[in-house]
This record gives sequence, C-alpha cells and structure tokens, in this order.
Amino acid sequence: IKQVDAFTDSPFKGNPAAVFLLEKDRDEQWLQSVAAEFNLSVTCYLTRITESEEPHDSPNHSSIPRFRLRWFTPVAEVELCGHATIAAAHTLFTSGEVESNIIEFVTLSGILTATKVIANNVEASKGEAEAHKGFIIELNFPTDPSTEFDSAEDSLLVSKALGGASVVVPSAKAVVDLRPDFGAIEKCRGTGIIVTGIASPDSGFDFHSRYFSPKFGINEDPVCGSAHCALAPYWSKELGKCDFVAYQASPRGGVLNIHLDEENQRVLLRGKATTVMEGTFLV
Repeated sequence: IKQVDAFTDSPFKGNPAAVFLLEKDRDEQWLQSVAAEFNLSVTCYLTRITESEEPHDSPNHSSIPRFRLRWFTPVAEVELCGHATIAAAHTLFTSGEVESNIIEFVTLSGILTATKVIANNVEASKGEAEAHKGFIIELNFPTDPSTEFDSAEDSLLVSKALGGASVVVPSAKAVVDLRPDFGAIEKCRGTGIIVTGIASPDSGFDFHSRYFSPKFGINEDPVCGSAHCALAPYWSKELGKCDFVAYQASPRGGVLNIHLDEENQRVLLRGKATTVMEGTFLV
C-alpha cells in the first residue's frame, strides 16, 4: 500500500490517494470498507492482467503492461478519477513493476493510458537517473461536456449552495473566496459542482477551479483531474485555445497541464506526483 500526493511535486499538497497493488481481485465489500478506513477522497486498486487472461489472438491483446484499475471514495465506487490514476501510474513507474514508459488501465470508463514524460532539459542537466525521478505523467482521458441547467429551480438550488454565486465566477479570487453550503450542494443534480473563474494575466495560469462532491463523501476534492475533462472543453470555447495551465484552488492546491484534442474528444492531463507513505495492509 502506498499513499501518493498527485498533481504536485511537494508532500502535503495536491490530492492524496491510497494505491493498492493486489495479487488477486477482492470483493466489493472489502474494497469499499478499505476506502472508508483510509477516508481519502479516493482509494484505488490495481490488479495486473496477465498474458493468460489475454491470449495473443485476442483483439484486446496489447504488448503494453495492462492493469485493472478501480476507484472508490469513502462511500461509493466512481467511474473516472484523474488524481488516483496519476497516483497509480506513479506507483507502478517508481516501484519497478513496469519497465515500459506507457501503461494501460482497464476501467469502468474504458481503456485509459498513462505515459511517463521526461523533460529534455531535466535529462540534460541532471542526468538520466535524476530525470526519471522528476518525470511527469500524462493521462489520456475522455472529455466530459458540462451539463447545462435547464430550469430555474436547478439554477436557484446551485446559487443557494454557492452562497449566491454561479458555477462560473468573474475571477480566480472569487473562486478562492467561495464559501459553499455542502448540505445544499448535496441536493443539487449530478455528482458534484465545479466552480471556475478566469485567472489573472500575471498568474501563470489560465483558470482556477474548485470541485465539491458531498454525495460521494468528498465535501471538497483537493485536485480533481476528471473535473478538468469538463473544464477543458468549456475554457477552449471561452479562450479560443486548446492548451491550458490550470490551478485547483482548494486549501491543498494543485497544478494541471491540459491539452484538449477536439477532433478525438480526448483530454490529455499532465501532472507530477510524490509518494509520502508506504506500508503493509494486514486485513
């Protein structure tokens, strides 16, 4: 078991996830109980898919290392999670479990890839060993178009939950200053609410955001990769571009580099990660 802080290169920042590399599949009750015990925004579980499970003549066969990946909040399984996928890939890349720079994950959202990216300037200045310590992970995720509120009742519920604000606020400062009502958010449609605002020109970022999901036991997600699968298409239309540097303005904070592939409706999320804890789970 490892605990990894994702979308950061500093301990105690970004979004923490517990990562289990299992020798065999465990039952749902065990997976959910463990996630509740850790009480992090997400606990994820990896199981290696072996050659015997995917014969060479199978249409799904791949020479790339492949793992099943499941994500659980303290109260439920979720279909997509960016930060825990970063954490899972970081664990595999740093533990010697894989020699490849690409990993495929079989998930409820289909096959997702994680790629180890090493910056040329880091490799040149610090040497290969140091470069592999400071790599970035790139995820290839599907876009998730945002939902339009189609009734005055929905809009009123959201406004009340956000203390009178809307999901798009005038500035990054308004995102930071927001004081949400988590009980009211729980009554809103959907799995959670993303609040976002344009960043100041001198900040080095394109936009800020925060994500609230009390229905899934997460009042505020420290850094949510999957939320940016909805934010990327939105800000692409607003700013007229496809590459972004985003900041999630939770108390822990986190940085995401994003590319929107409009043609294929995919979002490439890039981020760093750092392992802060490892041990043995006895149950």
